[in-house]
Amino acid sequence: MKTKFKMITMSTITALSLTFVGHSYAAANPFSDITNIAVKDKIVALQEQGLVHGISDDLFAPNDTITAAQGIQLIVNAANLNLDLVRFLVEPKATDYFKNADNDAWYANALITASVNGVVLPADLNLNKKWTREEFTHQLISTIETHSNLPMIKLVPAQINDSTDITVDYDGSIQRALAYNVVKLDEQGNFHPKAEISRAEAAEQIYNVLEYIKAHPAPSPQPDLESETNSKRSPSSTSPQIPGTK
Repeated sequence: MKTKFKMITMSTITALSLTFVGHSYAAANPFSDITNIAVKDKIVALQEQGLVHGISDDLFAPNDTITAAQGIQLIVNAANLNLDLVRFLVEPKATDYFKNADNDAWYANALITASVNGVVLPADLNLNKKWTREEFTHQLISTIETHSNLPMIKLVPAQINDSTDITVDYDGSIQRALAYNVVKLDEQGNFHPKAEISRAEAAEQIYNVLEYIKAHPAPSPQPDLESETNSKRSPSSTSPQIPGTK
């Protein structure tokens, strides 16, 4: 869907500077409904970083399934997407990007932020639709890979026994999610791509992918050897200038 306005950026969208370093947040009350949840510690860690929020001050609702709107908000938070370097000629609205959006809804800013930062979503997205495991995994991995400089890996495709249930466009993202240890198959080797994803599962994926990024920092830029050689040349010579000689 084409946007209805032009915008001026201080730098290109692809050059937006993103960081996964935790921000400082006021200590939040611990959720009271995650005591018996296997991924409790991961949820608490994300809560302390301000990356996940509950449905109330003390309830996380770990077993509730997430909607598309909730999933987008989680991914925007996880990738630290923002509009800090973007200047709009006209104030943007969520409906400029998604025709079914409500411009006054809590998710409106997340939709704008996601779209401006290149998150690919259908223009007719149903924001109230329950997201499946494959949908959330695909969007999370695609966004993280776009906005972080992860090292290249030699991917050996995993055997997924219910692979025929996976949407073709999501297969690559799911394979990489397995390689990054963001998700795991069950004991029967199934991914259950069409199962709705719970808030606890989504939080676990976010925690795992951020841990992967921490453990695999972006490679250091390689020096430009040609530029370095040219800097040692004398202005009137095309031969390299060797230190200690004339």
